[in-house]
Amino acid sequence: MAQDGYPPQGYPPQDPYAEQSPSQPGFGAPATSPPPPAGHVEHDGGKKKKRGYAAQAYDFGAGANSALGGQTQGGGPAFQPPPGPAYGGYQAQPEAAPYGAQQYGAPVGGPDPAAAGPGYASPAPYGGGVGYQNPAAGYPGPGAPQAPGIAGITQGMGQMGMGGQPPLPGAQPGQPQPPAGAARPAVLNQLYPTDLLNQPFNVAELDLPPPPIILPPNSSVTPSPDANCPPKYVRSTLNAVPTTHSLLKKSKLPFALVIQPYTSLHDVDDPVPIVQDQVISRCRRCRSYINPYVTFLDHGHRWRCNMCNLTNDVPQAFDWDAAAQKSVDRWQRPELNHAVVEFVAPQEYMVRPPQPLVYLFLFDVSYASVSCGLLATSARTILDSLNRLPNADRRTRVGFMAVDSSLHYFAVPKDSDENGETQMLVVSDLDEPFLPIPQELLVPLSESRLSVEKFLTTLPAMFQSNQNSGSCMGSALRAGHKLISPLGGKIVVITASLPNVGYGKLEMREDKKLLGTSKESALLQTGNSFYKSFAVECSKNQVSIDMFLFSSQYQDVASLSNLPRYTGGQTYFYPGWNAGRSEDAIKFATEFSDYLSAEIGLEAVLRVRATTGLRMSTFYGNFFNRSSDLCAFPAFPRDQSYVVEVAIDESLTKNFVCMQTAVLHTTSNGERRIRVMTLSLPTTTNLADVYASADQCAITTFFSHKAVERALSSGLEPAREALQSKLVELLQTFKKELAGGNSGGGGLQFPANLRGLPVLFLGLIKNVGLRKSAQIPSDLRSAALCQLSTLPLPLLMQYIYPRLYSLHDMPDNAGVPDPETSQIVLPPPLNLSSERLAPYGLYLIDDGQTQFLWVGRDAVPQLLADVFDVGDRTKLKVGKSTLPELDNDFNERVRAVIMKSRDYRSRGVGSIVVPHLYVIREDGDPSLKLWAQTLLVEDRADQGMSFQQWMGTLREKVG
Repeated sequence: MAQDGYPPQGYPPQDPYAEQSPSQPGFGAPATSPPPPAGHVEHDGGKKKKRGYAAQAYDFGAGANSALGGQTQGGGPAFQPPPGPAYGGYQAQPEAAPYGAQQYGAPVGGPDPAAAGPGYASPAPYGGGVGYQNPAAGYPGPGAPQAPGIAGITQGMGQMGMGGQPPLPGAQPGQPQPPAGAARPAVLNQLYPTDLLNQPFNVAELDLPPPPIILPPNSSVTPSPDANCPPKYVRSTLNAVPTTHSLLKKSKLPFALVIQPYTSLHDVDDPVPIVQDQVISRCRRCRSYINPYVTFLDHGHRWRCNMCNLTNDVPQAFDWDAAAQKSVDRWQRPELNHAVVEFVAPQEYMVRPPQPLVYLFLFDVSYASVSCGLLATSARTILDSLNRLPNADRRTRVGFMAVDSSLHYFAVPKDSDENGETQMLVVSDLDEPFLPIPQELLVPLSESRLSVEKFLTTLPAMFQSNQNSGSCMGSALRAGHKLISPLGGKIVVITASLPNVGYGKLEMREDKKLLGTSKESALLQTGNSFYKSFAVECSKNQVSIDMFLFSSQYQDVASLSNLPRYTGGQTYFYPGWNAGRSEDAIKFATEFSDYLSAEIGLEAVLRVRATTGLRMSTFYGNFFNRSSDLCAFPAFPRDQSYVVEVAIDESLTKNFVCMQTAVLHTTSNGERRIRVMTLSLPTTTNLADVYASADQCAITTFFSHKAVERALSSGLEPAREALQSKLVELLQTFKKELAGGNSGGGGLQFPANLRGLPVLFLGLIKNVGLRKSAQIPSDLRSAALCQLSTLPLPLLMQYIYPRLYSLHDMPDNAGVPDPETSQIVLPPPLNLSSERLAPYGLYLIDDGQTQFLWVGRDAVPQLLADVFDVGDRTKLKVGKSTLPELDNDFNERVRAVIMKSRDYRSRGVGSIVVPHLYVIREDGDPSLKLWAQTLLVEDRADQGMSFQQWMGTLREKVG
């Protein structure tokens, strides 16, 4: 492996560890690699047909297509498709660097920083505009193709070969010795100032991995490439940590971790090493788990904790395989080689025997739910998904209740009961709902499978003529809690009504006159205190609640979302849903089935420990904060992330610090486990190092959570103002402390690795959750605030700054599988500006929740025929749609791009969301067009400023 630009490695090249790939499955390496370099053309067996869509519309001269190609006012230089005839044949594009080769702030045709010579690049002259040349081989120079799996390699190789220990019993021969007292790395990430005004932002910069973590040589006990936590599990806002609280305060940057313990819905898609032997070595004082950054002493009989420095005994069984009755080589143990491991926990980690998985379904059977087809669709989906429910240990239990103005319990018999029929028991006392019978309300799925199937088949017919419009959902939740609290489990609420009877009754609070005013924030508060207090009660009894909300009327998402927020659940919102539209029915059925199949952790707690001097101060996400540092999750979901703010209480004397996240949980099949993730970061006394190692996406995630908190406590306007103030403060700090107060001739200086912050903050301010507008219903706003505080980082970035792809002229290799990875290649993304939309074009705008297919007003008939199977633009069906499957190459590629854009697994996240696809004609339905345009963050829309105005405002305020 090339070690170009890395700190000197402490291990000889022949070391057996050095052969391990830093991109093993599940660690570090993204599943996709960037598209092939410019000029690569995939011929697909001669199948391609070229169609000159443009030639039928206009005869374009050179440069007439500048809105798509060259540099424009609204944004940075677009990444060009490879040279050669584009699919649409609009014009030959000027040659450009290959997609993925761009660096932070690298000007087109600028000097090549790599030319400075090997090793660490010498800093460019201040303001010289040289690209973000990093000391690690993670950010190649302009024109250098980016290696596949760059995030994994950057993370992994930065730690390779670190930290030999004295040879221990069973150590490999020739185990190298560490130098006495590993020193702080001589050079951390270089700071490269760029001018935000003269070097416009390019959207592809958001796809670059975070600045590499450069640890001192010999930091870890083995030279494993997986010794440090990959960014898909834990990302720090700072990859170099200030040694003092005063330096952190001076930087104005936040110090926080973005934690996503699971990166897929199913373990099989994201395997991590499992320590099976139940030998769990922990520090006696701080309770940290043994990890790659401990030190062995006393001939390997003791180990020093890397968090609190206490010396601990190594367990006798650490080097012994009890099953095989033979000694083992400790250097091969997963917990010394991998930053992310899962321990199988022994008996003492259980308060009670592992609970079974329990699902209690609460169906709304009122007129609203029955008439829109919700009851029938949800019952059918559960029926079709029974085989997908996690039930490996055959202990999974299910129960069913129906809710209108009364409670309907269902006693489902066991299959062995030949005369058994499912009984419906109606309880109309809503104040003190009692359980009509103690048994048979929660049945083991394996023992009652046939009865459950029969019940779900007949359920819709039981209520098909129900005219009752009442919903006593609050009382039903209390009854459901009483039913499952002895065991714990999930309450799954499927409702299309506002709870208007009994406990937790909610009023119709929506008032259009308040929207867009300072009083709007009252609509985002809880309408009834029952929902918070009841959620906390549920958390104590290991009951988690997920809400599936479908009303076409006001449903008070602001109040109902408290139930998932404090119980580790999620709010899924489907406004105006109707099963009569196949797109609606398919979307919900697909998502709900994936939701039911997802593995979940039960009775879970999360705790983050850190090196002495660091303290976890604030926690954000859906859980209940049980004590100062313990987050409780009755059920641990697979599709959310969490943010923890870190305080520096004492000066840090070590040259690197560690933070360890542990999630204790019961797996879906009844095994108690601990997932441990250890992140190590270098420390620095230098403000420039702190700025050069800051992670713009993690910082944005942190402030997204802060903005939601501010919006709910103080209002939307203070939340937006706080975001703008923070950005101005960072720009002013950088100018004063690191740019010597010099504004560089009217420019706006900022580090290359943070160039995306202004556009991400603007995207956050313009997001539907925070945007200043009198047109956004409070339910939509509340649902968006739930997204902003739970989405995993890659999906949150897309939700804040959506993807825009040009399809009519995408490069030949887009929309077809990459020959090396077999993954579909996406076209290069464009900046979110209407200047990028040519009138004859076809574009995909995708924020991860909704996809818009934008058809220009001058799109030629052949394009419409190839994609939509219509020859006349006026015949094109707009709105929610599904693309027809046509037998032509271009239709296949467009559909492939749309599907690939929905591929969460390749981005290291779990999600059940299948975005709706809306077809939009530029000269069609104005409201649809307006909705799509609100995603063009760099345009002026509603009451928001354009990106240029935003930068101008920042420039004025920075002064």
